[in-house]
Amino acid sequence: MRTSEQVLDLLESRLRSLGATALLVSGIPLPGRPIEPLLLRVRWGDQRGERQGDIGVTAADPIFAHALRMAAPGVIGPPPAEDIAVQSGLQGAALAQGADTIVCVPVRAFVPFQGVVLAAGQGLSLDRLSLLALDYLCEESFRRLLALRAVSSDRPGDLSGRERRVVALSAEGKTASDIAKILAISQRTVHAHLQNASDKLRAHNKTQTVVEALRYGQITL
Repeated sequence: MRTSEQVLDLLESRLRSLGATALLVSGIPLPGRPIEPLLLRVRWGDQRGERQGDIGVTAADPIFAHALRMAAPGVIGPPPAEDIAVQSGLQGAALAQGADTIVCVPVRAFVPFQGVVLAAGQGLSLDRLSLLALDYLCEESFRRLLALRAVSSDRPGDLSGRERRVVALSAEGKTASDIAKILAISQRTVHAHLQNASDKLRAHNKTQTVVEALRYGQITL
């Protein structure tokens, strides 16, 4: 496959063969950042091929936060089984078209990039083997998209290399004094990096900064 369209066509074809009537392929934005630059393909509701303004895809949709919490592909069932449906514009649009179930495949193999593939359908249900196969297909699709430079592993708002290092050391329990000595910088510079990271992640303190950095793939332990 030599173009991103071919990759996305293959992924869409597979999802439709599994019973999906709607799909969305996208990167997951960092806090406070728009999702539009990260949308790769939208076939959702009755606005097939249209983007955010027509189908209600927003960075604040709780399905994206749900995807960040998922360790493996899974199913978001019809309401009231999932409270997420009450707040999700994506789920609401799917329900309006008769698609009561969403399959969510998180893509986390390309740190710091995080992506998600969503497929919705009527009673859409996949067994464990099908979910594993879909997980592999989604990961390889993003691998090819990255190779084609249709997707960048960097996202708007990513922490800088030094900010990641400072936050990672904080996650290990190091104090500002410890970090200053390790990196041969001043404590004032350490605090500046932590503050910049907090601002980017919309965090209110050092602990929340570490938690959000982990959640958004900016650091690993």
